[in-house]
Amino acid sequence: MAGKLNSNKNKGKKGASRENETHSPRASEAQTVAVEGEGGVKNSDESAEVFSADKQLGEKAAREDEQKLYPVKVKGPAGEQIELQISPNDSVMDLRQFLLDSIESCFYTCYDLILHGPNGAKYQLAEFLEIGEVADITVGGFSLEMVNAAYDDRSVRVHVRRTRDLISTSNIYFSVSTALAMEFERKQEASACAEKTKNEKEKEVRQEITELEALGLMDEPSKMLKDLVSSPDVPDVKCIQSISFSSFNPVPGYRRLVGDLLYLDISTLEGKNYCVTAHCQGFFVNSSKSDVLNPHPLKAGHDGTTLVGLLHQLSPAFTKGFSEVLKRKGAGHPFENVPVLHPPNHWLGSYPPSPHKRDISRAEDALMSSYGSEVFGLQRDWNEELQSCRDFPRETPQDRLMRDRALYKVNCDFVDAAIKGAKAVIGRCIPPINPTDPDRFQMYVHNNIFFSFALDGDFLLMQQNREQEAQNTTDCEKQPDDKQPEEKQPEKEPKLAESIEPSLNAERDQSIGQKKNSTEVKDDPTNAMEGEQATYSSANNDLKGTKAYNNADVAGLYTLAMAIVDYRGHRVVAQSIIPGILQGDKSESLLYGSLDNGKKISWNEKFHTKVVEAGKLLHIKEHEVLDGSGGKVKLCAPVECKGIVGSDNRYYILDLMRTFPRDVNYTGPGSRLSVLRPELIAAFCQAESQTERDDKSIPTILFNPNVFTDFTVAGEPEEKAADEELVRKAGDYLTNVVLKKFIQDLSSLEVSPMDGQTLTEALHAHGINIRYLGKVAQLAKHMPHIYELCVVEMVVRSAKHVLKGILRETLDQDVGGCVAHFLNCLFGTVQSASPKVTPTKTSPGKKKKGGHSSPNAVVSDEANKQPFYACITSELVWIDIKESVHFKYQFDFADDFRAIIRKISAVRNICLKVGITLAARAYNLESATPFEQMDILDLQAVVKHAAPVCADAQELMENGKLLFAQGKVPEAYEHFSEAFFILQQVSGPMHREVANCCRYLAMVLYHTGDMGGAIMQQHKELIINERCLGCDHPDTAHSYGNMALFYHGLNQTDSALRHMARTLLLLNISCGCDHPDVAATFINIAVMYQELSNMHVALRYLQEALKKNERLLGSNHIQTAVCYHALAVAFNFMGAYKLSLQHEKSTHDILSKQLGEDDPRTKESANWMRTFQVRELQAHAQKQRGQAATMVASQKSEALKARADLVQVFQAAGGGAGRGINKAVAAAALLGETLPRTRGMDERGARAAAEVRKKAVAKGLNVRSSSSSSSVNPGDPTLSDLISLFNNGKGSSNSKNSTPSLAAAPAAPAASVPAATSTSDQASSNFDNRKSTPVGLGEGLSLETSKKKKNKLKQQQQQQQQQQQ
Repeated sequence: MAGKLNSNKNKGKKGASRENETHSPRASEAQTVAVEGEGGVKNSDESAEVFSADKQLGEKAAREDEQKLYPVKVKGPAGEQIELQISPNDSVMDLRQFLLDSIESCFYTCYDLILHGPNGAKYQLAEFLEIGEVADITVGGFSLEMVNAAYDDRSVRVHVRRTRDLISTSNIYFSVSTALAMEFERKQEASACAEKTKNEKEKEVRQEITELEALGLMDEPSKMLKDLVSSPDVPDVKCIQSISFSSFNPVPGYRRLVGDLLYLDISTLEGKNYCVTAHCQGFFVNSSKSDVLNPHPLKAGHDGTTLVGLLHQLSPAFTKGFSEVLKRKGAGHPFENVPVLHPPNHWLGSYPPSPHKRDISRAEDALMSSYGSEVFGLQRDWNEELQSCRDFPRETPQDRLMRDRALYKVNCDFVDAAIKGAKAVIGRCIPPINPTDPDRFQMYVHNNIFFSFALDGDFLLMQQNREQEAQNTTDCEKQPDDKQPEEKQPEKEPKLAESIEPSLNAERDQSIGQKKNSTEVKDDPTNAMEGEQATYSSANNDLKGTKAYNNADVAGLYTLAMAIVDYRGHRVVAQSIIPGILQGDKSESLLYGSLDNGKKISWNEKFHTKVVEAGKLLHIKEHEVLDGSGGKVKLCAPVECKGIVGSDNRYYILDLMRTFPRDVNYTGPGSRLSVLRPELIAAFCQAESQTERDDKSIPTILFNPNVFTDFTVAGEPEEKAADEELVRKAGDYLTNVVLKKFIQDLSSLEVSPMDGQTLTEALHAHGINIRYLGKVAQLAKHMPHIYELCVVEMVVRSAKHVLKGILRETLDQDVGGCVAHFLNCLFGTVQSASPKVTPTKTSPGKKKKGGHSSPNAVVSDEANKQPFYACITSELVWIDIKESVHFKYQFDFADDFRAIIRKISAVRNICLKVGITLAARAYNLESATPFEQMDILDLQAVVKHAAPVCADAQELMENGKLLFAQGKVPEAYEHFSEAFFILQQVSGPMHREVANCCRYLAMVLYHTGDMGGAIMQQHKELIINERCLGCDHPDTAHSYGNMALFYHGLNQTDSALRHMARTLLLLNISCGCDHPDVAATFINIAVMYQELSNMHVALRYLQEALKKNERLLGSNHIQTAVCYHALAVAFNFMGAYKLSLQHEKSTHDILSKQLGEDDPRTKESANWMRTFQVRELQAHAQKQRGQAATMVASQKSEALKARADLVQVFQAAGGGAGRGINKAVAAAALLGETLPRTRGMDERGARAAAEVRKKAVAKGLNVRSSSSSSSVNPGDPTLSDLISLFNNGKGSSNSKNSTPSLAAAPAAPAASVPAATSTSDQASSNFDNRKSTPVGLGEGLSLETSKKKKNKLKQQQQQQQQQQQ
């Protein structure tokens, strides 16, 4: 794209070409496609394939030549030296844009470019030429020179504006990721300069990471809003006091004849004031000192060809400040300095608001606003610009690129002008072209754009239903019933819409009095929906139809530029103007379609041919309908569409609100515009083609858009029945296939919406209309996060319509208080007028569209006391919301539905949908009135438009995704790089599709191991998402999460955790803590802490992730299995192998149940289980060997303490110095005790008794204690126990049926895994006998401790009994 959209393009192309050279396939491999076989001549099919392959290779080689860059040196006007990397296909406007972004030449705006060839030839480059059209720069030796050109009235104003932008620091943008990276670099530099030791560095990093453990488990988000909008604390840099247009303007005639263009008043930081003359040749300081102009130069040397050059001479402070500003702008990422054509609406503003300082230039721009039109020169002809761009050639890729670039540029400029014009229309700054009609029927023309209002059709239908119910109730009351006694009728439940509509009805009555014959039917709001008056639904459908015909892109068939602007409760439709349509009769230029709902249908053969060509691409059938006179007319479009020929002889098609067939699932009032989405039509046709793929001649599936309508379709009954059956089949496909598939995708997390916007995008991508939101909520009740998200979306969408109705009746001075009061009614409890909202003591009167009161309105004293909205309460708001949800979505809330609404997400959602900007402060959303009037900072316009699509880039992206899924990484990288290059040329870097390309490029580089390249691409995506989608968009949150993973791959865990902290903050605000993406983020954070050996924090996050997944997805979900596996790995790091085995067993059970035993993931889980079993056996055996000596000593000590009388026996047997008694004495000494003294014993008798008892024990006899041991307690160990204890080191057991424990077997060496495999099956069977599995760490460790004690005692008893036997 030309102009300012292509900044830093050469840098991007340089990196892309270098990476393409790295991963591009070899030429020999690519050329093998065209090689003939050895057997002979190819047939025609083979020749066609070879020709196609050669053509593809030729186009590929051409694209590679286009992307190849050549170095060219540029000489500035003051001798600056700049080097560019340019391509022969770069235009001169591209070169100017890059020079404008370069620090050395950013302040030059008026110059000519001269191309110097190697042979001394000179070429002056025109604006719209390409370099390759002028000279062949591939031979080398070329250079560029910037030569100052003369200023004119337009260029000098552009130069002044550019200078103001350069010296301002308010437009400097730093993403949080950039700020974190810069902070990390500063710390590294500081630590390197200090030459700290390695231990000190590790200690500092450890302390820093420990602070990050306070990430928390999703704190209250309403208290973290200030962190969301906080920007890096960068001191402001001031270069100059002020630059303003002088009051000497305009230039007197005698001075214009000598070249003066305008005069400027400049105040420097040194306190000096200058009057500067802008001349055709530059700028100089004149001699004016008072109120009289003295145009002569003040003194020699105070002049310059640029304003920046002159300021360098006048102010040393400017020189210092300007260099600092340029340094600061160059410190960030290049994408951070690129302007965004359509910045998102920010729902949060800084709190407290930044000080509003004096700025003369800002005041001049605001007061000179032309509401989107050009201040100087002719107004832009939007239609001619758009259609001329569509007439550009499209044969070659370069032609299509230039065409897409021009279309995108014109569309962006049109949308910007439409927003400004719509605001001016609503503010009554532009007069209507039909001032005598009622307000909602008035039309406006400004800046060659046609503006009209759209009605809220659902709101009017609800009002009509209420009136019908009231009429039925009145009719019933009029019928006498003598048998029933008269009872007092209950009071009718108040409705909020009834308090809004009286002014609408009064306006209707007034118009009927003025035009009884002409507007009696037209002015009825309920009839207006069925006529030509646009409604919200018809405007949306018209926009979808316009997009469809634009994507079909049939040559010779044109559509209008269109945008829908919602602002302050009004919806304005902006369209470009067909040439000659306002000067003549519309019916004379009508060639196709009907103006009077089918009474008279026009037809033209040439127009019909083009419509049929588009219908084949849009699946629209050519059919016949009957007009009002019964004549047959053949159409390939809806009856109410209009085909018009303009004065430029172009064929335009408009009013495309019923391009696609009716949705038969919705009937009744207001369902005339309920049509199917184009995504559903495409999916249905593809599904039908797959079911009939065995048939070689598959007919193209075409729909009749006029069936199930009020129009009469001609043709045979069988044909009409077939058309109706096809539409019914598409409706059944939506309810029986698409909705179920969508629920399955939600359950499997293939689709994971996080807020209302992503939910809407997911529904539309599947071809599901928003009116099915209630059905989706009913089908997703088993997924709490999806159910809550659907409920919140229905509530917010209904509340949006209620708020718009209130805003339409609110005066200008009461808008802020009205919004705050409504939010209090919605999220608080308001019984009457909010005390925090100060009512304005002005007359409400009868509100019109611009916020002005009707001059004929009667004002009462009571009306002066409070504004219109003060009568609204929470009860009235929620009654209307419930009724609207039931009417639009066929959904009834449960009694406690308000308890599941997450307030901060709902606040964010409604602010984005209405355009509200709130102060980013801590809100107590549980209070009765959480919002104040000062919290409403702004009300912005919300716009929808038909953005052009780059088909070539879209195709490359889809092919790249397929290649990447197939594992062809180099080829996928090549496709993504080409798509990135094309999109950046078409739309510039600040576009959502460019961000998608960067994301896929980062993923490819991540899989190839290039972490540095992955971080570079991911940083681009993050910046684009922040600036194009919003700082808290779910895609932005995912960008921060991916950035953290890439930093983690580079072992920069502290940077990774800080990005994860930002991810959690964004997720908490957009979707809340109960979401599977939050659980996945917890797992990633746990892995990072796990590698830092900070296991207690890692386990805390893993346990929380497990709880969330079990609650949201179920205990048998695959994501729950992921949590179990992560816990198993974490316990493995801790050495708790039994817990690892338990959790991995849970993983294996879930995977085998969901995926089957043959799935690779199930087999991998089984391998993990075997690994954990082996490690458990090895660890247990090693522990048994290490603890054997300690266990024996402890048991000996206990036994000897219980039988002190046997000490003498061992003393006598060992002579008082035996080895056994020494061990017993040592054990007793360790316990801090002494052995008691006893009488002496006969040594021979003791030996004989010992021998007898030993033989008796060997025979299995029960040996009783002697009389000398009669004082022994029954539970004390016997002599046989002691002998066994000292001989084997084991304890006795009274169990007869116990079997030896597997853990008592000798452990195999660590390297000998197969040796322990034979025992793994038995361990697995023992594991399977356990009935419960620990969920988290606390329960698991306590269970493990108790089981260890029981197993130890059981093993001792079993082994002693075996020894005795």
